[in-house]
Amino acid sequence: MAMMQEFKEFAVKGNVMDLAVGVIIGAAFGKIVESVVGDLVMPVVGAVVGKLDFSNLFVMLRQAPEGTAMTLDAMKKAGVPVLAYGNFITVAVNFAILAFIIFMMVKQINRLKRKAPLPAPAAAPVPAEDVLLLREIRDSLKR
Repeated sequence: MAMMQEFKEFAVKGNVMDLAVGVIIGAAFGKIVESVVGDLVMPVVGAVVGKLDFSNLFVMLRQAPEGTAMTLDAMKKAGVPVLAYGNFITVAVNFAILAFIIFMMVKQINRLKRKAPLPAPAAAPVPAEDVLLLREIRDSLKR
């Protein structure tokens, strides 16, 4: 029963909600990066390298059946084992871009945290007038 109470406290604190929001935003951001890599970066890299389509870069590990098109999708449908290194290159570029963007975000957050002014120490509260009078009376009675 104590574990259920502890889980309830954990869930209510907001940690779970913060994590859920982070996962949802991360998934959406991942799709944006995937589109940037697939639609903008990889075509440029492919044009420089000479191959325009990285998705069809693969090595067959077994002979393909007669009449099978030499595309990755056709090989997978035919059950031919392949090393799809073109997909790996695309995923690696996705990761590198995503890691760089997250690094830049963390760097900016850290920079903003350093620039935030420290709160001034709170001044001692001024006692009320009746408290001051009572102190004077106390001090005069001590003499």
